[in-house]
Amino acid sequence: MTIIYFIIYLLTMIGIYALMSMSLNFQVGFTGLINFGQVAFFCIGAYTSSLLVVKAGVPILGGFLAGMALSGVFGYIMSIPTRSLKSDYWAIATLASGEIVRLVALNEQWLTAGPFGVMSIPRPFLDLFPKEAYPFFYLLFVAACVLIAYLLLSLLVDSPFGRNLKAIRDDEELCLSLGKDTQQLKLQAMVVAGIVAGLAGCLFAFYITYISPENFRPIETFLIWAMIIVGGRGNLAGAITGAVVIQLFNVSTRFIGNYVPFGSDTMAALRMTIIGVLIILFLLYRPEGLFKERKRVYRE
Repeated sequence: MTIIYFIIYLLTMIGIYALMSMSLNFQVGFTGLINFGQVAFFCIGAYTSSLLVVKAGVPILGGFLAGMALSGVFGYIMSIPTRSLKSDYWAIATLASGEIVRLVALNEQWLTAGPFGVMSIPRPFLDLFPKEAYPFFYLLFVAACVLIAYLLLSLLVDSPFGRNLKAIRDDEELCLSLGKDTQQLKLQAMVVAGIVAGLAGCLFAFYITYISPENFRPIETFLIWAMIIVGGRGNLAGAITGAVVIQLFNVSTRFIGNYVPFGSDTMAALRMTIIGVLIILFLLYRPEGLFKERKRVYRE
C-alpha cells in the first residue's frame, strides 16, 4: 500500500504544479511576460484560504474562492507599477514582489504565525470518505480542477483576447500601432494567471494541511520555469507535460532517498543538479520544448 499512496501523492502534486505551470505559461508563453515571482500567487492562495478557514471559520469553498480572488487582485496590483517596464525590468520587479510576499508571511506573526506556519488545516469533504480512500478522492478533485482550468484557459487563448496577448508577445510596437491597449491587456493576463495559481495554492494547503514560508521560496518559481521550458512555451498541454517530467524528478528522488546510501542534503543537491542539467539540454537541443506551440493560420 505504501507504493500506491506514494503514486497518488505524486499524481496529486503533479496536478497542483500543472496548474502553476499553466498559469506561468499563460504569462510567458502567450503574453511574453517574464515572471520570476510566480510563487507569490501560490503563497497568497494558500495563506488566504487556510487562514480564513482555520482562524475565521469560513467554509472551505469560501476560502478557496477568496484565495483565488486575492491572488488575482495581487496580479492586478503587481502590474500597475510594472506594466510599462521592459521585459528585463519586469522580471526583476516580479522577483522582488514574490520575495516581499514571502517575507510578509514570515514576519507578520500576528496574522500568519510567522515561521511556525498555519497548522491543522482541514481537508475538504474528509467526513464523506473512508480514511484509506480519501487520498484517491483528493487526486480526482485536483484532476477535475486541472481539467477545468485547462478548458477555460484554452478558450481564452483561442478568443480575441488571447490573440491580442500573442500579438503583444510577438510585436508589442505593432500591437500599439493598431490601437490596442497593451498595458491593460498585460494587466488582465496577470489577473487570470493569478487566479489559476491561487487555486493551486489552495489545493496545496488543504492537501498537506500545514503551510509555512519555507513552502514558498524562490526555488518553487525555478521549478515552474523548468516545467514550461521542458514542456514547451505557448502550449497548455506542454505545461502539463513539463509538470509531469519535473515532478517525477523532484518527488521520486525523495522516495528513492530511503533506499540509497545518501543523506538528505546529498539527494537534494542531486535532485537540483538533474533538473538543472535537464534545463540546459532542452535549451541547447530542443528550445521549443516537448510540445511546440500550435500556431493557427488565418486565411481570408
